[in-house]
Amino acid sequence: MSTFSNPLVVGTLIGATLTTGLTAGLLYAFAHCVMPGLGTLSDEDSLRGFQRIDAAIANPWMGLAFLGSPVLTLAALVLHLPGGGGAVTWLAVALVLVVATVAVTVAVHLPLNARVQAAAPDFSDAATLRERFEARWVTWNIVRTVTSVGSLGALSVALLLSRHAT
Repeated sequence: MSTFSNPLVVGTLIGATLTTGLTAGLLYAFAHCVMPGLGTLSDEDSLRGFQRIDAAIANPWMGLAFLGSPVLTLAALVLHLPGGGGAVTWLAVALVLVVATVAVTVAVHLPLNARVQAAAPDFSDAATLRERFEARWVTWNIVRTVTSVGSLGALSVALLLSRHAT
């Protein structure tokens, strides 16, 4: 019998996959569109633009996707444990990667974002602030983009394996 016969199991796995996909897509867009676009602006304009994006992103819908991803991934793993199978391994990989994404965000991005927010409104030394902020933020965003896309891939494999489990 497939795990897809249990609506809670399948719903949790689909929810984990969707929320992780939303997060991975957001981080990918930051890596390839948002930060390169802000990088073309003057120091003050780039920082002010980042402040506005950061303020807009702190909303319940984004929080639901970002925090829903690890919670639903853990729940999917726990729900798959009784049946065992290959999906469990991929769910464990997904969980490790999504936890790494959250850890990088908490340890690196949130403190950097807070420094930029605290510098408003005058940006008395915008060049120094940008220098201390931008390269580190971009580098670590690439790391969390890779971990979140990796988690999405692992969840996708788990979804396929769960669908075909007997």
